[in-house]
Amino acid sequence: MNWAALDLSILGPALVAGLLVVATHVPLGRSVLSRGIIFIDLAIAQIAGLGVIAANVFGWETDGWMIQVAAVSAAMLGALFLHWTEKRFPEIQEALIGVVFALGATMGLLLLANNPHGGEELKDLLVGQILWVSFSQLIPVAVLYALVLVIWFRFDVPKAHRLLFYLLFAVTVTASVQLVGVYLVFASLIIPALGARNYKARPGLAVAYLLGAAGYVLGLVASALFDLPSGAVIVWTLAVMGIVGGYLVRYFPSAKAERPMVASHH
Repeated sequence: MNWAALDLSILGPALVAGLLVVATHVPLGRSVLSRGIIFIDLAIAQIAGLGVIAANVFGWETDGWMIQVAAVSAAMLGALFLHWTEKRFPEIQEALIGVVFALGATMGLLLLANNPHGGEELKDLLVGQILWVSFSQLIPVAVLYALVLVIWFRFDVPKAHRLLFYLLFAVTVTASVQLVGVYLVFASLIIPALGARNYKARPGLAVAYLLGAAGYVLGLVASALFDLPSGAVIVWTLAVMGIVGGYLVRYFPSAKAERPMVASHH
């Protein structure tokens, strides 16, 4: 155990990045869980990543604006397609989301097949590089997330605007996957929502935020102390916090929902 590794100059930006992701993913995740489209974030994150991979294949600069345009455009197209399939084939929407994820993942493999650094690029896309995030990189993301949250809560997007739901989802996941990777995007979306699914609406939202924040704090500290990959450790600490959240509801009967949040297919 290396206590000297608890360096705020490194862990600070990573923690802020994690809290920003939690801020947007908790309300989105609760909506995804209630609608029964659990794997939509994996599919859209994979499509956004495919846009980044394609841009690299075309030789565009890694940090250039063209990469962002490619990632957002790919994610938007994926979101529009899934919005159409939800209306056209609602009974098999979850299966179609799984197929889209598989196609996106395998297309990424095909595009990287002849790239000698392809394996490393794919690993970065999946597990992310949260420890390499800088404060300057987080400013535009924070502005974007704030805008998403204002629109989300102001217009009651989950209930009233299905197309807007998919488009906001695509924009948010595109930004998140480039900060923390596909696995953490999925874990941040679903695990806090699962841990708080037995609580009433308002306390449930607060509990989900607490679980997500605690998962990132504990994961970053544990990964630094034991010199382990941060993204992978945070996924596990989020899972532990999800279990804790689900267990603790029995001690707060006034906050317990009569019926837990469950998937409702359209």
